[in-house]
Amino acid sequence: MTFDAEWAALRAESTQRVDMRLNSIPADGGSGGGGPSGADLAVNQDNLGAIGHDAYGLRTRLSKDGDHARPSTFDAAIALTNGNFTSGSALLKVHDRWNTHMKTLLDACAQISNHLDYSKAAHAKDDVQIGGDLISVSKLNDYLK
Repeated sequence: MTFDAEWAALRAESTQRVDMRLNSIPADGGSGGGGPSGADLAVNQDNLGAIGHDAYGLRTRLSKDGDHARPSTFDAAIALTNGNFTSGSALLKVHDRWNTHMKTLLDACAQISNHLDYSKAAHAKDDVQIGGDLISVSKLNDYLK
């Protein structure tokens, strides 16, 4: 099977699996959620931290390992261009596109890592505030008794 055929089959299969329900429950009367509790989304602090750490690690490795061929590719493109080879300009385009895609991927990894770190901190702050609010409500209840 060619790549294009396999890709088309996978896209068709994923489209069939996607079932979006907004403000409704399934016809079978289920809870609508994917998990055992019926929640549509469940994330804990450990998951956020692990994913953010992986994104940061990927960015760190990619910034180092993804740049190995850049200097020699650029030098080869210049040498070919100076030698009046038409492949020099094509190799320079490959070099430039690689750098553009690398920067985009590095930025995406950084955004994922930063967003998850922010989400983790924001959720922890919310938990502390909710806990504090509940304590003050329970103190009021003591006074009302």
